[in-house]
Amino acid sequence: MANGITRRDVLRGSAAAVVGLAVGKVEAAGGPQLRSKGDGRLRIGIIGCGGKGWSGMQDAARFGDIVSLCDIDAQNRSKAMLEHPRASAFDDYRAMYDAMRGKLDAVVISTPDHHHAIATSLALHHGLHTYCEKPLTRTIWEARQIAKLAREKKLATQMGNQSTASTNMRKVAAHIQAGTFGHAKEVYLWTDRAKGWWPQGVARPKPSNPPKTVDFDLWLGPRPIRPYADGYHPFAWRGWWDFGTGSLGDMGCHIFNMPFMALDLRDPVAVRAETSGHNRDSFPEWAIVHYEFGERNGRPPVTLHWHDGGKRPDPALAPGITYNGNGSLVVCEKATIYCPDESNTEFHIVGGAAMPDIDVDESPGHMAEFIRAAQGGKPARSNFPDYAGGLTETVLLGNLAIWADGPRLEWDAHQMQVKGTHEFDSLIKPTFNSGWGV
Repeated sequence: MANGITRRDVLRGSAAAVVGLAVGKVEAAGGPQLRSKGDGRLRIGIIGCGGKGWSGMQDAARFGDIVSLCDIDAQNRSKAMLEHPRASAFDDYRAMYDAMRGKLDAVVISTPDHHHAIATSLALHHGLHTYCEKPLTRTIWEARQIAKLAREKKLATQMGNQSTASTNMRKVAAHIQAGTFGHAKEVYLWTDRAKGWWPQGVARPKPSNPPKTVDFDLWLGPRPIRPYADGYHPFAWRGWWDFGTGSLGDMGCHIFNMPFMALDLRDPVAVRAETSGHNRDSFPEWAIVHYEFGERNGRPPVTLHWHDGGKRPDPALAPGITYNGNGSLVVCEKATIYCPDESNTEFHIVGGAAMPDIDVDESPGHMAEFIRAAQGGKPARSNFPDYAGGLTETVLLGNLAIWADGPRLEWDAHQMQVKGTHEFDSLIKPTFNSGWGV
């Protein structure tokens, strides 16, 4: 619904909605004062204004004009409208794209995972440069389709795995690519998610009434109908198979980032997982996932081991190192490289040797890379076709192993198929409710 807070919001009596309505009346009278493309500033739409969406909006506003805002929660919309009172406001991004046709250059998408592919696909079809938070999509098929579409449309794209802009990460990846430490043999990654962040391995919560400011039907969007319950919106949706991608999907695009860049970890040949057990509605409390990668462009085969829910690799792999909540190890022939967190800004050689220097292409900043690309400059490093799509596919393949909980699954990347079975087809390629699709 365009032009500020909807009639339903007012009837629900939200104080925040009343503030938003007052702003919306001013906006509706004359419409937003839009700049032309020729002045060098982008006209940007924000889809998802709370949480990460808020920080994405603040970052994007440094480079362009925020001219439209979309969120299913009237409180989030109202807060954003106070920051950008000239922006048009919507509760449904499909309506936003139609109403703002010709008035937008780019969008920043920060919805729950189950809306990523749809909001992104629509943006690309509308000819908009597109920034989408990680993971790029909820399923492997969606990631493949979005990467293909972005290449066809020749638009600027970027996924929100901010550490891709880290100079130190780029340097370590360049060293591993160059063979400075010998061939990589094994990679170990870990995260403290979901413990203490959101619940996993739990029964579905009891139905309750949604907040008066939330349109839960729009929030569900493409996913199967279920009653509202506390624990879906906001944030805790990550732990549910229908909406999120679990600890692996949430943190994988950060913690995989350096080894993916260094070793081109695309198209695993097999995956296997052990977990705490789960009901296939909520992700397991913890999981350990083993990936097998074959030889690729001269890089020998390598294995990768993912640990979440507080699980950790063997301490003997890195003598003298105390593993933090998130981190990574890349075990090479001549050295083991350790990163102590998910930010990918700090790396050490286990044993204390000095990290050699190397020249790399330094980033102007993560959002700045996207804006530069949208203004006709070089593509962002984490663009959809060349980087983010492949990284997302690799990360999400681990969730098939988590679902299976035990068997080794051989993967046919070309066909996007687990060999010998159709059990995982609905996890690979989702079905959508009427009115939603990629």
